[in-house]
Amino acid sequence: MSESTGRVLVTGSAGFIGGYVVEELLRRGFTVVGIDNHSKYGPVRKSYDDDPRYSLVEGDARDAALLTDLLADCDHMIAGAAMIGGISYFHTFAYDLLATNERIMAASCDAAIAAHREANLAKVTYLSSSMVYESASTWPSSEGQELEIPPPHSSYGFQKLAVEYYARAAFEQHGLPYTIVRPFNCVGTGEMRALSDVEVASGNVKLAMSHVVPDLVQKIVKGQDPLHILGDGTQVRHYTYAGDLARGIVTAMEHPDAQNDDFNLSTAQSTTVLELAANIWHRLREDAPFRTVSDPPFEHDVQKRVPSTEKARAVLGFEATTSLDEMLDEVVPWVVDAVGRGLI
Repeated sequence: MSESTGRVLVTGSAGFIGGYVVEELLRRGFTVVGIDNHSKYGPVRKSYDDDPRYSLVEGDARDAALLTDLLADCDHMIAGAAMIGGISYFHTFAYDLLATNERIMAASCDAAIAAHREANLAKVTYLSSSMVYESASTWPSSEGQELEIPPPHSSYGFQKLAVEYYARAAFEQHGLPYTIVRPFNCVGTGEMRALSDVEVASGNVKLAMSHVVPDLVQKIVKGQDPLHILGDGTQVRHYTYAGDLARGIVTAMEHPDAQNDDFNLSTAQSTTVLELAANIWHRLREDAPFRTVSDPPFEHDVQKRVPSTEKARAVLGFEATTSLDEMLDEVVPWVVDAVGRGLI
């Protein structure tokens, strides 16, 4: 792959997915400007902090004037800043994430419209979510289905659908080109205990994130037996490696055929929560019998989320190729270490 020479603004660059996206952009030769207010984890060290092609601005993505200044010499913007968390997060911060994320989107679009009109901004790549398909009753979910099914029930899913409306409305009225990407069930390293003091009890263990992989690892490491899971464990997900998602996001940003279009980014492999839990259990407690107990599920814990991945493959040439075992080989030891150091 030939090196790129463009300049990209990434909002939420110090976040979970944002960190992988910055790494991918730098790997492809882009110059990257990141903006993050460290509201979720506090300041964190990233592998690319000292890269001469990366600069971080500590600021708020709700500040349209600041974003406008940063976009003055950028070719692309990846709009990733958002309040985001696991299933309990959707309930605990139901209003905050809706209000905050809407303000972020309005500021991002205001700045991008101005930069496209007055400077060199070619396109905005918006990070949506698989939660736009929250109300689906048939699967797999193909691009376009989000406009045909009932709107999402959770404020988070509804807001992510609103992201897509912002993207299309800014193009319709102001001619701002866009690409919408929908990551599915991101798995990777780098998630730490959030600064929020809200904790969720799961049996005898208190959780601070409620993303399924780090939460399962934490409970097993802390000796929980039987293992508490939300619901009956038959929920179907498509756990996708963050590095693959970053590759898909940057490919969608660059690809000429992605302009003014939307794409699911996901592995094609379905996995139940029980299958995931058993895999992690046997890695950490090889000789102990795998036993579970079901906790009442959250209201918005969708039973099934299965994407169509055909469009991304056909148009972008993108496939998420990292297997669940390969993901867990990397992520489980990282989480075990983070638990031991009190970071989770």
